[in-house]
Amino acid sequence: MRFQPFRKNRILALVIILTALIGAVFYLNRPLPEPVKAAMAPVYRGNEHEKKVALTFNVVWGEEYIPQILDTLKRNGVTATFFIGGQWAEDFPLLTARIALAGHEIGNHGYSHPHPDQLSISANLEEIKKTDDILFRLTGFKPSLFAPPYGERGDAVLKAAHEAGYRTILWSIDTIDWQRPEPSIITRRVTEKIHNGAIILMHPTAPTVKALPQIILELKNMDYEMVSVSTLLQGLQTADGNHN
Repeated sequence: MRFQPFRKNRILALVIILTALIGAVFYLNRPLPEPVKAAMAPVYRGNEHEKKVALTFNVVWGEEYIPQILDTLKRNGVTATFFIGGQWAEDFPLLTARIALAGHEIGNHGYSHPHPDQLSISANLEEIKKTDDILFRLTGFKPSLFAPPYGERGDAVLKAAHEAGYRTILWSIDTIDWQRPEPSIITRRVTEKIHNGAIILMHPTAPTVKALPQIILELKNMDYEMVSVSTLLQGLQTADGNHN
């Protein structure tokens, strides 16, 4: 009988833990307010009323082509957005710093380029925050935009990015240049689908290097201004009617 209070305390403790776990499950799966859902939603394009587009480069390989891309952008007076993987930045700190010093926008592309839809919220947060720390250390800037690897955008990905203070960026024009088609094909994929507010996805490849000058020339001839993604999004309205 003298052990009964101990057993009662154990049962009470288990009930408290179970209640807390059930509460946590309901909390994590609760319906989100509409403004929060809107803030978490991925962005595919900028303001459709302004003749502006953004060139973006997802970088986790192709370092041998980065200097040529930077030279082309500088020669044409174009600012782009580079979404950089944290592991790549660690391996190539000077190139990462060079991109930032050239005046281009730096975005977060996760650390190890996993499939983020296969990760938990906490694991996605770790990928994002680890990269955040590396990019800040190398460039002196804290990124605010996150491009998820493979364009995956499940709830865990979007919630992690939002919790980390990031806006999730996708694209409206995919050059599919990672397949390394002929440069003329890459150019045509851009020019045939170009529209106001386009976010154009590219990677550092040999065909991209060759296509980039022609892409820039043709977009300029069509009177498009090429800006960073952050600049492109300034004209968008949030769900509550306020401008970003």
